[in-house]
Amino acid sequence: MRTVAEISDPVHGYFYLSGVEKDIVDSPIFQRLRRIRQLASAYLTYPSAQHTRFEHSLGAMHLAGHAGNVLKEKGYVSDEDTVQMLRLAALLHDIGHGPFSHLFEEVLEVKGSVTHEDIGRRMIRESAISDTLARHGYGAGEVSDLAFGQSSSRFLNEIISGGLSVDLMDYLQRDAYFTGAHYGRIDAERIISSLEVYDNRLAIDRAALNSFESLLIARYQMFKAVYFHKTVRAAEVMLLKAMMLADEQLQLSESCKRLEDYMQLTDDTTLIRILSLDSDKRELVLARRLAEDYRDRRLFKPVFESILQASSRLINRLTDARYLRDRCAEIAGMAGVDPDMVYIDSAKAPSIPRAPTKEEPRDLILVGKEPFGVKVIAMKDIPLISSIMGYMNMIRVYTIEGHREKVARAALSVFGSEAESWYERIAV
Repeated sequence: MRTVAEISDPVHGYFYLSGVEKDIVDSPIFQRLRRIRQLASAYLTYPSAQHTRFEHSLGAMHLAGHAGNVLKEKGYVSDEDTVQMLRLAALLHDIGHGPFSHLFEEVLEVKGSVTHEDIGRRMIRESAISDTLARHGYGAGEVSDLAFGQSSSRFLNEIISGGLSVDLMDYLQRDAYFTGAHYGRIDAERIISSLEVYDNRLAIDRAALNSFESLLIARYQMFKAVYFHKTVRAAEVMLLKAMMLADEQLQLSESCKRLEDYMQLTDDTTLIRILSLDSDKRELVLARRLAEDYRDRRLFKPVFESILQASSRLINRLTDARYLRDRCAEIAGMAGVDPDMVYIDSAKAPSIPRAPTKEEPRDLILVGKEPFGVKVIAMKDIPLISSIMGYMNMIRVYTIEGHREKVARAALSVFGSEAESWYERIAV
């Protein structure tokens, strides 16, 4: 693999680009990722979190190459082309993300059940990226399958996404670096160097089990401290609401039907379009106001919070849009405020990253020297991991500054003993 360019990265140091990688990175399609922040609105809470999908994709590519070379040296990967395919798949894994990353995906899912992976497959197969890959001797279909977990080689899929993936190992370190949070600091080098393959599945040397535990605990802590942070989520709630209200007028979700339109959407262009709405229709006035408040960091305030246990009666209702909408109206009615000034945010994420098949990983394969051999150990039998298995479930109620006290009381009345009033906690 001939080096044609070198990258200086604050997380991984210096690494290289091959000819096909440089041609892809230099394309307008990939350069668009410079204008999509990795953590959407987190920079309003963590000022240095300005990093983008662009550098994350480069970092994941670098780690994929490292993992491929480790497996090649151990005889699990036969040739240099497979390592290059891994690097290309990791490089393009996030190519389909829309503005504000996963926030825009929520709009697409509500409007038409489309994911960034669906769009990413099309971008690799139907855009100039396909021509670039073909010019260098690589098939767009094969790269796309590997990038989105559909390759026939299960262990190669698991390098791209899942609990041992380079995607996870890059974003944890990168997000920790740029937010200043210490939770995401992991020993990626130790984990990658320990990679093994057994029965077409990715495994690790038993000596690296502690590093694997630390990886999953770091992810869990980053969700609690950064991704689900109350102020980060406040900004995201506002932005998501604004995009939903403006969608029909601006045809944001319709853009995914034409790649040329979709590729024009970035964080800044989408925000500017909402800010530029010129209409006296109630929903568009509200969308513009939310966008203005988001831009100027006049964010909603949390008045109620619950980190839900598995036994909570609210667990199965976190994704029920009608239930949440009804509770929002109920809280607003009890508080005597405009329903548009009360927002319920529910978040649910698996504590352990999903496998490429989207299934919950139930075991881990450990490889060791004789007499240990190979052992398949259930996740629930690994003490630290069993303590976080399941989902991270959270529900919060937000409102504007002037309504905090009365909305807090109404929310506590509606949700009862399921949670606590944030307002009362901070007011003590």
